[in-house]
Amino acid sequence: MGRGRWRTTGSALVRVILVWAVSTLTMLALAGILPDFRLQSDDGDSVTQIGLTAAWGAGAFGLLSALVWPVLVRALLLVPALVLGLLVFFLNGSLLLIALSLIPAGHGEAAPETAVVVAAVMSAVASATSTALAVRDDEAYRRRLYRLADRRRRRQGRAGRAGRVRSGAAAPGLVFLQLDGVGHEALRHACDSALMPTVAGWLDGSHRLASWRTDWSSQTGASQLGILHGSNFDVPAFRWYEKDTGEVVVCNRPTSAAELQRRAIERTGDGGLLTHDGASRGNLFSGGADQLALVLSVSARRGRANRSRAGYFAYFSDPANAVRTAVSFVAEAAREVGQSLRARIRGDRPRVARGGLYPLIRAFATVVERDVVVAAVIGDMLAGRAAVYADLVAYDEVAHHSGPHGPDSDRVLQRLDRSLALIARVAEHAPREYRIVLLSDHGQSPGETFLGRYGLTLKDLVRAGCGLPVSRRAGRTRSGAEARAAVLAALHRPVEEGEEAHPGAGSDPVVLASGNLALISFPDIRGRASRERIERAHPALLATLANHPGVGFLLVDGVLLGPGGAAARLDVPGEAEELLAAFGPGAAEAVRRTDGFPHVADIMVNSAYDPGTGAVHAFEEQIGSHGGLGGEQGAPFLMWPAELSDPGTVLVGAEAVHGVLRRWLREADGPQIPLAPPGGPVAASAGEPAPASAGEPVPAPTGEPAPASEGEPVPAPVRPAMERFGRRSVRKSVRRVVRAVPQDSPPEGADGGIFPSGGTPARDETR
Repeated sequence: MGRGRWRTTGSALVRVILVWAVSTLTMLALAGILPDFRLQSDDGDSVTQIGLTAAWGAGAFGLLSALVWPVLVRALLLVPALVLGLLVFFLNGSLLLIALSLIPAGHGEAAPETAVVVAAVMSAVASATSTALAVRDDEAYRRRLYRLADRRRRRQGRAGRAGRVRSGAAAPGLVFLQLDGVGHEALRHACDSALMPTVAGWLDGSHRLASWRTDWSSQTGASQLGILHGSNFDVPAFRWYEKDTGEVVVCNRPTSAAELQRRAIERTGDGGLLTHDGASRGNLFSGGADQLALVLSVSARRGRANRSRAGYFAYFSDPANAVRTAVSFVAEAAREVGQSLRARIRGDRPRVARGGLYPLIRAFATVVERDVVVAAVIGDMLAGRAAVYADLVAYDEVAHHSGPHGPDSDRVLQRLDRSLALIARVAEHAPREYRIVLLSDHGQSPGETFLGRYGLTLKDLVRAGCGLPVSRRAGRTRSGAEARAAVLAALHRPVEEGEEAHPGAGSDPVVLASGNLALISFPDIRGRASRERIERAHPALLATLANHPGVGFLLVDGVLLGPGGAAARLDVPGEAEELLAAFGPGAAEAVRRTDGFPHVADIMVNSAYDPGTGAVHAFEEQIGSHGGLGGEQGAPFLMWPAELSDPGTVLVGAEAVHGVLRRWLREADGPQIPLAPPGGPVAASAGEPAPASAGEPVPAPTGEPAPASEGEPVPAPVRPAMERFGRRSVRKSVRRVVRAVPQDSPPEGADGGIFPSGGTPARDETR
């Protein structure tokens, strides 16, 4: 035992010396290349003195990076992640300047802008050298693997969680990876065209694929709430107006997400899909997990567990990770600017504006969030967690502005496939078997925007139909002129200028868009407005909307209105099915369900849909959209390992997907532990076994790996993986991210959460 420890210590010391030596040589090379960076005094120094200066500077920079950098990152995690990403270079350069100031006799000097370049290069070289040395050390890898799992078990013991491991092999864990916005047809196309070889390989052998149907609200808020918490009742859209509170609820605002999660838990009496040893990464909702990173529903809370932002801290505490992600961030932003410029030069249609902050927003979604989420998932697997649910939003963000089918979106799918391949490789090294489930929350339907096609927004059309003033540009459009004429005809009198300029208090309708679904509410009408009440107040509005070529149908108080005066009552069998036949199977039932929500809008508007092209007209500026009925947006996918049971018939609604995922967790021997609603007993969700009574013991978590002794051989999955993928590629991939996992920080508990914009308003984006 003692000899083994000395060998381990000696090996670590050799690696430190070698990394120091390479860093010293790198610093000498940069001093010879860069004019504003020197390692000698004004009078000149000997070669030996210059070498010692470089060694001193490299050592000081390495120590500062190891000791000071994590403290700086932890302090700065209270700022938005976009700002943190942009500060990475400045912080690293500042550390180098401090290191140079520590050199005796002031032999080191660099201009601030040069220090940024030197620090970035040295961090990258040191990381690459350390990784190259570590991947050849089987014993070091094995010890790191088991140390991560053992550390987590000790933390859980301190937190008072049941931690006795059952005898025998660990039960398989489940990793649910949500490819946000990737529809069933889009995934099929990507596999057939070799864009996603990893996924295609799974489909050819180990996995099965099926599509499922979303609810009417085909967007991340409704779908993910239903998948993770088993209920998306009363979520009519991505954003809606609630008359009882006078507030607009938006699914990707932290306070709104927290309230929606609270309502779902209160309705089901259950904490969520991930209550037993689960982790939630990059999601809108926690799913009941106690390990959280980039979870929106808890990011608005302030407390010790949330201030640390452990997901970001763990990733960015390694300066090499920070530099690598920052470089990729800048490259992605530049790529978006170039792609947008080429699309404009080619005259691509349809097209939306892609300027302003969008290049930075896209870079955050496709680089920063991806890197942190993937690193967190890998850490969860190495720690042996029973269930992990992670959302990768890159494709959805790009497809909104570039379209769901095109070279920009295809490149994102290629990069997502590489991330999946990395996760699959690491799964072979985990202390337990993992089954990877892929799924999506919705698809995306292409089409020109309502504004681009008709020259005015839906809000302009609604205001014109209500006799309210609109912009001159909208008033000059054909739709705006027709709406204004309809108002005059319906009122049998001209609209007075004073009435246009000064509408009554609360008379303006609230118009909110969620992709190709829009919601119109009248704040001055209590409760849900009837069709008769709306027609009395605004005689031309409903006819104007229903007969507009960009509108598919309206829902008003249990009645569907279509072009040419078509009307269908939802409570009359067959009428709604006939009017909505073009929107596909299940459309009428989805509308009926939404009609029963307490917060359904006074008027629900679904855009027109062309079954021949699959195109819709988004009421937002998105040429790839989702949120309503029509086309690929309502057909996401579910892809599962063949070892799991078949879902059965076509799944309808996110709540049905939740039931299947729960069943798979039971099959993997990972029982869920429901949470008791306030003031009441625990209520088991549909299909779940009854929970233990107060006096019965709760089953201990399964799947905890036992700590390995020094003499234990390398785990069985490791060596076959080396032979299959190659020693260097597997070791390098694992080592690159293993330092980024959040196990080193204390558990955050149910209230902990990580989200980039913790103190700032979230951008309203239909995810």
